[in-house]
Amino acid sequence: MNLVELNRQYSDEDKCRELLTRLRWPEGVTCPRCKSKTISRLFTQSKFECSDCHYQFSVTAGTVFNDSHLSLEKWFMAVLLLCEAKKGISACQIQRTLGMSYKTAWYLCHRIRSAMVESQKVMLDGIIEIDETYVGGKARRGLPRKDKQVVIGIRKRGGDLRLIRVNQATSEEIKRVVAENVSEDVEVIVTDESAIYPWAFDQNRKKIHKTINHSREYVNGDVHTNTVESAFSLFKRGIMGTWHRMSVKHLPAYLEEMVFRFNRRKSSDLFLDTLRHMVTAPVLTFEKLTAEKLTA
Repeated sequence: MNLVELNRQYSDEDKCRELLTRLRWPEGVTCPRCKSKTISRLFTQSKFECSDCHYQFSVTAGTVFNDSHLSLEKWFMAVLLLCEAKKGISACQIQRTLGMSYKTAWYLCHRIRSAMVESQKVMLDGIIEIDETYVGGKARRGLPRKDKQVVIGIRKRGGDLRLIRVNQATSEEIKRVVAENVSEDVEVIVTDESAIYPWAFDQNRKKIHKTINHSREYVNGDVHTNTVESAFSLFKRGIMGTWHRMSVKHLPAYLEEMVFRFNRRKSSDLFLDTLRHMVTAPVLTFEKLTAEKLTA
């Protein structure tokens, strides 16, 4: 999908709503309240009405599109721009490209990001690389690492990526993250020689744990962490060149966006897959987004 195709296929509100309807209810429209499939269509109002409980609803009700004054054509263009930007796209760029206020563009980007969350993550197996990186400004002499945010990266060779923010780079945090993301059937776990890793694995995983000493070499045969480090590099180029800065509160959302797009980089239906997530994801209100702390 590109902008030319998007404008040709979804040039008005009705065509956009028709696509969202197919993505939200692939087996037929269902009432959000009583789950009935006996539905009437109110064409003049772009709504549906349940014949059993008489509840009226639209395809965008209860989704991240909820209560938006933007046209669906602009929503679709914003989704495509966010999907196709390898290093992300800033709210300022969305503001200029689509013609809206910065506040609207910022909220729009965050609502799209909120849908880029995998509800059911597949456990990673095969050859796994694990590494940590630090986010939060340029390092200076004497600056303690605790002032930066710690991000753990886990990547399957030739497969999916995970980027998880943790409180500290400790063995206990690594152990928890590995338990939540790495299968028991993993073949090999590769890390650097940091002291936090040996204590993070049980006896079975210690037997398949291999390390690379970065003070001497970056690759030793098949033992390296280059693929997970390349993902870190891509994310940091996004920070430096696109977003420029981000708050600690919203860092997990940017990580989820990066992972969602990265894991589907070879997919031909990334745009449709993103819309599919958007019509099933919970509503993200402006009040919740701007609260002091984001709640789950």
